[in-house]
Amino acid sequence: MVFAFNAGIGFQRRSTKKSFAVLAVGCGLAAPPLVGCASSSDSSMSSSSSRSSDGGCAACGARQSCTGFGDAATCACNADPLCTAPGTLCTSNAAYARCAQDENGCFYEASVTPCNGTTPVCLNGGCVTCIPATTQCSGNGVQTCGSDGAWGAALACSASTTCVFGECTGVCGPGQTTCSGTTPQACDASGHWQGGPACSGATPYCSQGSCTVPPSPPPSCQVSAAGTTNCGAASESCCASLGVPGGSYDRTYTNTGGGATGLTDPAMISSFRLDKYDVTVGRFRPFVSAWNGGAGFTPAAGSGKHAHLNGGLGLSDSASPGTYETGWIAADTANLALSDANLACDPAYATWTSAAGNQETLPINCVNWWEAYAFCIWDGGFLPSEAEWEYAAAGGSEQREYPWGTADPGAANQYAIYGCFYPSGTTNCTGASNIAPVGTAAAGAGLFGQLDLAGNVWQWNLDWSAPYAGGADSASLTGESIRVLRGGNFSVYGGTSYLLPPVRNDDSPSDRSYDAGFRCARSP
Repeated sequence: MVFAFNAGIGFQRRSTKKSFAVLAVGCGLAAPPLVGCASSSDSSMSSSSSRSSDGGCAACGARQSCTGFGDAATCACNADPLCTAPGTLCTSNAAYARCAQDENGCFYEASVTPCNGTTPVCLNGGCVTCIPATTQCSGNGVQTCGSDGAWGAALACSASTTCVFGECTGVCGPGQTTCSGTTPQACDASGHWQGGPACSGATPYCSQGSCTVPPSPPPSCQVSAAGTTNCGAASESCCASLGVPGGSYDRTYTNTGGGATGLTDPAMISSFRLDKYDVTVGRFRPFVSAWNGGAGFTPAAGSGKHAHLNGGLGLSDSASPGTYETGWIAADTANLALSDANLACDPAYATWTSAAGNQETLPINCVNWWEAYAFCIWDGGFLPSEAEWEYAAAGGSEQREYPWGTADPGAANQYAIYGCFYPSGTTNCTGASNIAPVGTAAAGAGLFGQLDLAGNVWQWNLDWSAPYAGGADSASLTGESIRVLRGGNFSVYGGTSYLLPPVRNDDSPSDRSYDAGFRCARSP
């Protein structure tokens, strides 16, 4: 049987010839005998009745449902999707609800309050300032949100990084300026260098991010002579020194033309200047005169440091954290021995001549490490650290295959002097004639403008040869017995592999070699 309702007549019973299951009526599942329960809105049952006429629940509250059958039927609270206890809790990241109980003890959301303004985040049932563990920039520092939803004190970014989206990043700090070659650069909002037009005209020299008149030439170029004023394709000052903007890169990498891979040994470099050319015979000559057989110039103890770094302390010692460059040591002076005989360490290949001749624009060779260091001190600079030298050769974070890019160096001497190809293209070296005047490989300029960073002669660096260690503006300054050389040479040994920026070489600091010279670095 089923019941049908006919308006105006009431319930009528009608029959059917088919068998069927009894439909549920009220709060229980279908099961005989029929029982019912009323809800608070059921007009067929008195709201004051505790039971229906068929047995079951009394009137249930708006947040209740009837469960069970007959005398066992009861009203139970419907589970609220959010509230299980009185109090407040977050309904989202930006709002909270107040949970209450009605007269039947059922929990419900009494109100929802949005979080906005200075407290836009819901945390633990209330509005707070920020989401825990997130970060934001405050000036050029990083603030981290604490577990209580409040910003902590800002931790300043280093001078060579910029806070962007809550992270110290980039390669420079707000307001910093520098030079890239002869082009002024300024640090942009993302912490990266952006350049404008190159210096020219009456102010062709870039210094500390501004175009200016050229400074007085350093001591090695104060006399106009061959090898001091006629270097490179432009026949310019052999003492030209170009800006290298600071940044970070990886000292160990592989690049076969498709981009750098295997990046390890990160380093951070502050801005500095690196001479455009290797030191020429013509520039070295007045230094030998100034030394005057040991009776004249000798470096002062402590000179030759990167005095623009670490408040004047210089480079940090990667082998001894917390210590810095010592500069020239008085005992090193005994290692200066600039005689004609010593500077002609190999008569066939030595570029030095006792009197000025036709080799003044060739790179000086046959100098030991102390003589290279002493020259740079006398000339107003210092030897570049190994990390600085490679940074310039690699093009900084570009991590180039060769200093000039990816073009094969070939055999025409336009990119690098190597393989005994200079001057005739053969692979047979016979003497100093196979060493080219500095700047001959004009197409081989690095990103910042320096020439001969690959080939011609190896170049002494400041560091002792040691495994790489991390740190910003650091060098291996103690604890080893051989010094680093970089850049490759003019001979057939090593082929193009010696031209790659990451390639290292080393030698005893007392060694004099016909295939080793140097260039100087300077404060920015």
